[in-house]
Amino acid sequence: MLSSVWTQPGRESKLRDPMLNKEDSEPEHRGPVHDTAPGEPRDQWARKAEFLLAMVGYAVGLGNVWRFPYLCYKSGGGAFLIPYFLMLFLCGIPLLYMELSVGQYTRQGPVGALGKICPLLKGAGLATVVITFLFSTYYNVIITWALYYLFNSFQDPLPWATCNNYWNTLNCTTGLNRSTLTNDSTSPSNEFFDHNVLEISSGIEDFGVPQWDLSLTLLLAWIIVYLCIFKGVKSTGKVVYFTATFPYIVLIALLVRGVTLPGAVDGILFFLEPKWHLLGTAEVWMNAAAQNFNSIGIAFGGCIALSSYNKFNNNVFKDTLMIACVNSATSLLAGFAIFSVMGYMAYLQNDTVENVATQGPGLAFVVYPSAIATMPVSPLWAILFFIMLLLLGIDSQFCTVEVIITTLYDHFHPFIRRYLKRKEVLVLLVCCVSYLLGLPNITQGGIYFFQLIDFYAAAISLMVIAFFEVVAISWIYGANRLARNIEEMTGNKPWLYFIVCWYGLSPILIAGIMIFGFIQYTPMRYGDYYYPGWGQAIGWIIACLSIICLPIGAIHALLQEEGGFVERFKATLRSKLPDRGSLPLEEFSRDQRKDPSLPPSYYEVSSPKAPPTAPPDSPMHESAL
Repeated sequence: MLSSVWTQPGRESKLRDPMLNKEDSEPEHRGPVHDTAPGEPRDQWARKAEFLLAMVGYAVGLGNVWRFPYLCYKSGGGAFLIPYFLMLFLCGIPLLYMELSVGQYTRQGPVGALGKICPLLKGAGLATVVITFLFSTYYNVIITWALYYLFNSFQDPLPWATCNNYWNTLNCTTGLNRSTLTNDSTSPSNEFFDHNVLEISSGIEDFGVPQWDLSLTLLLAWIIVYLCIFKGVKSTGKVVYFTATFPYIVLIALLVRGVTLPGAVDGILFFLEPKWHLLGTAEVWMNAAAQNFNSIGIAFGGCIALSSYNKFNNNVFKDTLMIACVNSATSLLAGFAIFSVMGYMAYLQNDTVENVATQGPGLAFVVYPSAIATMPVSPLWAILFFIMLLLLGIDSQFCTVEVIITTLYDHFHPFIRRYLKRKEVLVLLVCCVSYLLGLPNITQGGIYFFQLIDFYAAAISLMVIAFFEVVAISWIYGANRLARNIEEMTGNKPWLYFIVCWYGLSPILIAGIMIFGFIQYTPMRYGDYYYPGWGQAIGWIIACLSIICLPIGAIHALLQEEGGFVERFKATLRSKLPDRGSLPLEEFSRDQRKDPSLPPSYYEVSSPKAPPTAPPDSPMHESAL
């Protein structure tokens, strides 16, 4: 059973919170304190289980359901699992371990953490926040669609099961056998999504106005997000007990239902059938690395932000393994659940699974709902499915918004206390601004803008930012130094395997994904629609919004230093954190007595006679900007 108090094996003394100056006899701090002045205790997870569930909810999202299964069958079926798990061990787990350790050690969000580790590249931390902010504005639109479908699921027959609705066209047909359909035929499920939900226009040129029903649904989605995070990790920690666990109950129920359908075995076999010849292509290996990278959430800032609320001596290694294993297991479970239904659809249409399978919103809002509509008691299965999508999405969404809140609160705390008074007002302000910026995604041309920002904000620029983040931590700050930091926190050094990955393998893989992505770049399109030149230009501007943070952060860091350019440059390469790990154990306490602003080591926080913690003017509490 997980507890908020953890002890090192062989030690019976209670571990003290290194950020709190309190005696052992005082009540243990559980949950956050929001109305604090700079230098007072940082918010903390009340229990370790809350952090783990929040991280699982952050990592396990809609991509596990609609991206991984399609990518698996497309990239070699069962054979794809070889590069997938190899990349998990070479890239996914080491980088997750790195980000969780950085957040827990620095007790800062991504901007503050990178600013203290490598001031020259602190712009990488700011860039992750920009990506996260852009991501949050359109990701909640997917939750809006899920809510819209959920509200329409309380009727029989389901509205996407028939062609006698006002949004249907003359080409709508309920026939399932593809041999009887013409090229112009469309399914009622496809027309419900295009003509009722999206009210899709001919292109981004015909942008339209926000739809009133989706506007209200989007507002509801943001209200849900606000209620989940308005009290910080205190409210988030309670919500994740439900939002991170209930989707698994629904997913297992859908799997059980799916395998009992005719044709399900063919779908699952198609999902797992190995295509060994595809392992010789570079694209498959890049897909495996990118899937691990994006699914876990590396370089989005969430791992650093959420772990910054951990206790200083939390065993981050165990957390890393648990989160990575749950994430991968969920992807496999979703693959079985999805492809059992794909096999059922292929059986009904007298077609192959390959022609039925798809990915992205088309899978979640067209193909799967179409299959549900043919099942007995279809409204029940529709309700369960869209509740699952809602919870999978809402977990990732409120953890994403928490990154923004953490960053603003870390660096503008005096301003927030003076003008906004309470952190809850800051959360409300961020949600309101994000809601307004999300409205363009629910116009008639919104789906084109949605695809544009998704591709350029979360794909093109992400790998660039991730590369510089890893360079800052692994090469400039030093993987060995990070290993010593981890030993300070946990009492154990990371395995040599992790240091090798941090120094060489992970940066090389990220650079490979980045270069391969630019080589394989093709102009953006949505279905048969190709974006005009000015639309592509908007996409590159969106990508540059985050990338430009790199030179801005570097220039700001250089201006903060003194001396000539060379002296300034060298100073920005030096971390603001003390490198106490190079000292013998006896030197830790002497160093601490000379400079009480230094954070305590693992051995000191594990002792009942731990020294006082950092005062309010400690460099650990300074803003990175």
